[in-house]
Amino acid sequence: MPYLKTSDGINLYYEKTGSGIPVIFVHEFAGDHRSWEPQVNFFSRNFTCITYSARGYTPSDVPNDINMYSQERAWQDIRDIVEGLDLKKAHIVGLSMGGFATLHFGINCPNLALSLCIAGCGYGAKPKNSQNDEGFSIVSENTAKDILNRGMKIVGSEYALGPSRVQFQNKDYNGWKKFNDMLIAHDQTGSANTLLGVQSKRPNLYDLTDEIAKIEIPTLIINGDEDDMCIEVGVYLKRTISTSGLFVVPKTGHTINLEEPALFNQQLASFYQSIENKSWKKRDDRAEIIIN
Repeated sequence: MPYLKTSDGINLYYEKTGSGIPVIFVHEFAGDHRSWEPQVNFFSRNFTCITYSARGYTPSDVPNDINMYSQERAWQDIRDIVEGLDLKKAHIVGLSMGGFATLHFGINCPNLALSLCIAGCGYGAKPKNSQNDEGFSIVSENTAKDILNRGMKIVGSEYALGPSRVQFQNKDYNGWKKFNDMLIAHDQTGSANTLLGVQSKRPNLYDLTDEIAKIEIPTLIINGDEDDMCIEVGVYLKRTISTSGLFVVPKTGHTINLEEPALFNQQLASFYQSIENKSWKKRDDRAEIIIN
């Protein structure tokens, strides 16, 4: 099994498929390296596709120390994949937790990214003037405790039927069942530590507006229109990143790449073609409106 050792000594399991320009796929909390199968099957015909399981997700290492998990480590692990596999630069695609990591990678390692695709990103981000800013942290901490007390089989099955997951079950029960079965088999300690170390402590995106606005890498933002916790953040990112485009998928929840794989792949392929043609440019200043 192929492993790559990170700069802080963690072994990450990865899979590499196809040949060509590299694309790294970064999974969500409820996923792992297998979550990108529809994308790997499609893009590996023309690209080198790299998937990996984040720390805390077998067959990667599962550190017991919560301090080994953080938002900073998440983007640094992407960097370690790029550098460890000697890729020079890569397209980065992330969903949800992986979307946060992709965004932070774009902020901190723009020299290593050919492009960013940030999908389903935003859960827990609150505008500065909103109420209950600590809500997501509390939910993450409580879910971690629940996992440790009741186990992944029970809590994972409940998680897979959240308000932005039922769309997947309704459209594609067999696909959702496969997703659910993989989720409930995740390592209990790794899942809890990810919630406590990464999810509950990640910085509010609305506090990072200045940093996000500096991104000049071609960026594609993808949201499901029924992913209520993330869609407004997608609009915020679109308005903040001058080189970004926003694709909203109708009647779709959080697990966009699995729920609507054909639409996801088509839009991502078009994005890469625009980059290849040098036609993906910054937003025209004349199109901007001052929003108070």
